[in-house]
Amino acid sequence: MSADALDLRSPIQFLKGVGPKRAEILNRIGIHKVSDLLFYFPRDYQDMTQCREFDQLEESPQPQTIVGTIADWSRRSTRRGEMLTLFVNCNDKGYLKGMWFNSFYTIKEFAKDRKVMLTGRPKFDHPYWTMMFPQITYLSDQEDEHVIESFLPIYPLTEGIKQYHLRQIVRAMLPIFVPMLEEVFPDAFLREHNLLRIDEAVRAIHFPRDHTEKDLSLRRFVYQELFVLQLGLAIRRLQHQTMLKASPMVLDAKTNTAIRQRFPFELTKAQEKVLKDIVEDMSKPVPMNRLLQGDVGSGKTIIAVYAMLLSAANGYQSVFMAPTEVLAKQHLRTLTRILEDKSGMFSNINIAPLFGGQKTAERKKILRDISTGTAQIIIGTQAIIYGEIPFAKLGLVIIDEQHKFGVMQRAALKLTVPKNSMSAKHTVNDVANKGSGTLNMGQPYGHSSDFEPHYLVMTATPIPRSVTMTMFGDLDVSVMNELPPGRQPVKTYIAEPEDRTTWWDFVIRKVVEEHWQGYVVVPLVDESEHLDARSVIDVYEQLSAGPLRNCRLGMMHGRMSAEEKEKIMFDFRTGEIQILIATTVIEVGVDVPNANLLTIENAERFGLSQLHQLRGRIGRGKHPGYCTVFYNPKAENVQKRLKAFEKLSDGFRLAEKDFEIRGSGDLFGTQQHGMPPFRVADLVRDKEILYEARTDAVQLVYSDPGLTRQEHAKLRKQMLNRYGAVLNLGDVG
Repeated sequence: MSADALDLRSPIQFLKGVGPKRAEILNRIGIHKVSDLLFYFPRDYQDMTQCREFDQLEESPQPQTIVGTIADWSRRSTRRGEMLTLFVNCNDKGYLKGMWFNSFYTIKEFAKDRKVMLTGRPKFDHPYWTMMFPQITYLSDQEDEHVIESFLPIYPLTEGIKQYHLRQIVRAMLPIFVPMLEEVFPDAFLREHNLLRIDEAVRAIHFPRDHTEKDLSLRRFVYQELFVLQLGLAIRRLQHQTMLKASPMVLDAKTNTAIRQRFPFELTKAQEKVLKDIVEDMSKPVPMNRLLQGDVGSGKTIIAVYAMLLSAANGYQSVFMAPTEVLAKQHLRTLTRILEDKSGMFSNINIAPLFGGQKTAERKKILRDISTGTAQIIIGTQAIIYGEIPFAKLGLVIIDEQHKFGVMQRAALKLTVPKNSMSAKHTVNDVANKGSGTLNMGQPYGHSSDFEPHYLVMTATPIPRSVTMTMFGDLDVSVMNELPPGRQPVKTYIAEPEDRTTWWDFVIRKVVEEHWQGYVVVPLVDESEHLDARSVIDVYEQLSAGPLRNCRLGMMHGRMSAEEKEKIMFDFRTGEIQILIATTVIEVGVDVPNANLLTIENAERFGLSQLHQLRGRIGRGKHPGYCTVFYNPKAENVQKRLKAFEKLSDGFRLAEKDFEIRGSGDLFGTQQHGMPPFRVADLVRDKEILYEARTDAVQLVYSDPGLTRQEHAKLRKQMLNRYGAVLNLGDVG
């Protein structure tokens, strides 16, 4: 096929220099069409601005680059390991030695007379110039240092294709296909926001002429990627505010007093501020759509109880969903305790617990109570949303610990949570006999004539601001970072292996003499050949037969049934178990005031936010908490992360630090949230561009709500193609 007949959608195999065999290799890295390769961006660049001739080399702390051909190489054993020496002929002007230790894979690419480029710090060692551990880049015969670009692109590749092969293909295709690209931004927008045109940006990101062009081309694509996402989120928020209806919840002084009398303590200033936001949201005829971020122990459950009682006072039902039965049953106990006084307002509130494994007769009665409105508060796991639950008058949905769920899961939730009435053809008996079903009782987002419930999403895992603006960018956000009075401080220690005996002696003394309890948290259930980490079973057996043999130990992990876990937690709460050895099933929400001791094994396997969650399980009573972590010192970044954990007690500061150290790939990954992954944007590196893109997107949607103007048609199309289904946006514009 001739080059003239190709376009951006043409198969990659017809490009010059590709062919069927190389096309198969490129397919493995996601390159199928011409446009795929145009937007397959370099992961790094080889800076050629410091390229020298042999007689221009000088001893300097600055790296220098030189091009030549391989003349010879040798290997010899030394006390430091095997030394590999490469001799490079630099255009017959002299020889340069590149030297590496234990670089077994480097030699595989060597071939006599092969063109190479070495970058490093040269040192003259008569009669040779020498570079220790230089970076080596292989060039094609056509790549000449005198005409080569200022920056050579380095692409993420797979076996079977070399960097210089891909560079040649991209060089040849750019002049032909770049002019075919469509610009999505209006000219005025490009000028106003200092963005390169699409043709300039694509050429420059592959072969930038200088540092400025390299930075501007990257900025163009980062901004575009984040801006298009923020457009989708802004439109989703606008649809929510203008197309959905909810029942306003009225709060009068009598109801407010009656709710507060149920609480055994004064609320903090942070709790009062959040309640003001929630009461204001629920008083409107549009559904509340709010994320409540509370640091560990900040009192989110009380906020949830207040909102549910407000809903009940207005004659509506509430659903309170937690990610695990352990946490859901703890919420059930908390709510039962608050409502145990059967006098005054709320004396007739009925709570319906909805969990797996309930007997048919019991479940049938609960569903009947829900369908008739006898049950005003329903508590269970997030599996509720997948069942055919016959709500009589649902007014409020609260989802606890939803930090693992992003905008796509919430969009799905709004499709599956039933509206205020049950379909007549589905009886309570049908539902009870089926258990969890798949009936979609809702209607598509933005097209329901029914009233939507108010939504409150809560998390005790503080979320970095940049993640909040992407994964939770469709929600209003409240933050609670003040601990209730009486919460005790927790002292954190980073321990070495030799500290184990001292720590266990301290644990035994506190358990025996002061009747304290504690947790030992382990990353794995069973031992693994592939992971250097301890398991619950191994640690339980070792401690039972060793330092804690005179203590009453229990073990809990995620593979146990709900009944087994509930029995263990009951024994732990009542003091029958003194030390609970567990996986992270106790990470969220578990509240045992007498538990003041926490041991974490293999701390390197947990993120900072997760470590902070675990630390939040202790110090909930009248005594301070003691947290000691043991770790594998060989793990990457472990010292840096654990020092931050030891030093910082503020969960929000820890979340930002965790994000900074681990990067956006490990924390709140976009694919986990149902979002298409970012191709060029990095939420750690590019957060300032994100803030700019969000502001600009909100302004654009405000001025052109449906993106219906002609100059915004291409932006609308791109936004819908990428995020329309994920955000359930429907027919925008």
